[in-house]
Amino acid sequence: MPRTITATAPCRVDLAGGTLDIWPLYLFHPGALTVNFAVNLLARCSVRSLGGRQVVLRSIDTGREERFPSLDALRRARRYRHPLAAYLLRHFTPRSGILLETHSESPAGAGISGSSALLVAACAALARSTGHRIARQQMRVLVQNVEAQIIGVPTGCQDYYPALYGGISAIALGVNGIARRAIRLPAAELDARFLLAYTGAPRKSGINNWKVFQEHINGNRQVFRNFEHIARLARHMRDALAAADWESVGRLMREEWQYRKRNAPRISTAKIDDLVAVALRQGARGAKVCGAGGGGCVVFLIEPDARKRVARALAGSGARLLPARVARRGLRVTES
Repeated sequence: MPRTITATAPCRVDLAGGTLDIWPLYLFHPGALTVNFAVNLLARCSVRSLGGRQVVLRSIDTGREERFPSLDALRRARRYRHPLAAYLLRHFTPRSGILLETHSESPAGAGISGSSALLVAACAALARSTGHRIARQQMRVLVQNVEAQIIGVPTGCQDYYPALYGGISAIALGVNGIARRAIRLPAAELDARFLLAYTGAPRKSGINNWKVFQEHINGNRQVFRNFEHIARLARHMRDALAAADWESVGRLMREEWQYRKRNAPRISTAKIDDLVAVALRQGARGAKVCGAGGGGCVVFLIEPDARKRVARALAGSGARLLPARVARRGLRVTES
């Protein structure tokens, strides 16, 4: 009976330093880093040999499926219904036909790197099924480049590290390379102090990040200064988390969000502003949009005794609370 390779990878919530992880922006801000943590909303990919030459790509959560008579036919195609799987599969050579199925627990356009986590899971499953040995850092480079091909604009590196490693991370960005370092904070402490809410509106990460990227590269001094502040706040965020200084974490989230909103008019929306205001009135310490903004998810820092009060207020304002906790582990690959 054909074996099935299954890989899972967690999504992420970014707390500070986002967008700076797009090359070469971080090169202009010495000491730049991004702070994020993995959440137990998983992306999953399974690969099974079919025999013959047929390639079947299936997305369970979106209901999309497409079939190709061979891998060569897939490579010749110009458009795909499941581009994430198709683009990645072009880099591997299965010995026979395969069925590749994906599923994401992240809502569409949530801004918590569902597509990046899915790329990591798919890459790992394909590598195992085809006998390729690929180190995690090599995998990060491959899937980041493939995602750029799919969305047609530069991509950052931060999303892949939570998917690969799990936990709470500071991703240092410098001229000598990129390095992920774990922040030694018990995950349970962060679990007790954050809420993740989906606004119901998908975000357009490529659009927002590309606009900000262009403004920075074109010499917009205000955008440059905003990122100087964002880089500084990210360093303080790393230190505040390591010290479990929750008052500072909340203040830094609020400050980072203010500077981020100044970079582009569509990063925030009336819905996001309303949810943040409602949560702060009910005792939240800080809030910021996840990812590039314009919709998607908002993360809130709360005191443990305010969780129910803030959650009720957010739900009453139309937000969907996601059952997220810190994912202690990153990528996992199994065979059955």
